Amino acid sequence: MKRTAIDRLGRSVAVVAAGMLALTGCGLQPATAYVPEVSRGSIAPLDLPAGASLTVTSKNFTEQLILGKIAVIAAKAAGFSVTDLTNVPGSVPARQLMTSAGADMMWEYTGSAWLTYLGKAKGIPDKQGQYLAVKKADAANGLTWLEPAPLNNTYALAIRSEEGEKLGITKLSQISTLPVADRTFCVEPEFNSRVDGLNPMLKAYGLTRGKASSVPASAVKVFDTGAVYTATDRGTCNFGEVYTTDGRINKLKLTVLEDDKAFFPAYNVAAVLNSDALAKYPGLAGVFDKISPRITETTLRKLNLRVDDGGEEPADVAHEFMVKNGFIGPDK
Repeated sequence: MKRTAIDRLGRSVAVVAAGMLALTGCGLQPATAYVPEVSRGSIAPLDLPAGASLTVTSKNFTEQLILGKIAVIAAKAAGFSVTDLTNVPGSVPARQLMTSAGADMMWEYTGSAWLTYLGKAKGIPDKQGQYLAVKKADAANGLTWLEPAPLNNTYALAIRSEEGEKLGITKLSQISTLPVADRTFCVEPEFNSRVDGLNPMLKAYGLTRGKASSVPASAVKVFDTGAVYTATDRGTCNFGEVYTTDGRINKLKLTVLEDDKAFFPAYNVAAVLNSDALAKYPGLAGVFDKISPRITETTLRKLNLRVDDGGEEPADVAHEFMVKNGFIGPDK
């Protein structure tokens, strides 16, 4: 059986997780653990025992880094001593930290958990239905999902607006009507092999990867995370894989194609906590339930762009978000 990128990544999980836990055990944190000072706002310190600690993790793409820093800042505002294990390379290693109790909290996407971690064959397009299904299933893994945020960062394909107008295409189903030479794709490694990624998406829309008369092997180019946007904008391919909350969609004037067959599942983000940690510190639910309603697609597009295009530090962007919403006080 052919192994996917996730299968290959899984073999490195133990090594990555062990390295992260070794840092924690030595009282150290990664060099990326910087966050600005936190002062009092609407998130008040919880009634915690002396030395109460919380370990926060995240994946290593822009939005996750920002959300991870938001969580670190929130936990500090709530009075915890925080170990910052954000910026973990890959979805599976970050998940492994959560299920092995190497981390207590992360922001996770409902669709990712359902398909990638829980191994379900098909996502649930209904946002609330997807959330409830994941919440129920993950309880058996010692994880508790808090209420989801409005943000639904699902996958999509985008095209340069001028090229979209030239080809007369606004929907994914229209790709199959184009000449084979126009069916070119730029994707990142994980999307290239996910169960909700490129190959099954093409199949859902009547296309076959590797078939000369459909989508030839040479028509798919794989780029590092983030480089897909630039490659699409430059015309390296007609269709680039994007996240719907990425600010570069607007910056580069890309047009997101309608998923008219509802292939992509809901990917609402939610605060996920180790159930034992939540039982020990039940006040955590109130902290993150306060923040979640402010995490919208419009907001994250702006925050993501400040990092990806403006070069700002995710921690600084997260800190300003927390101050702007009154969750913490302004810099002293």
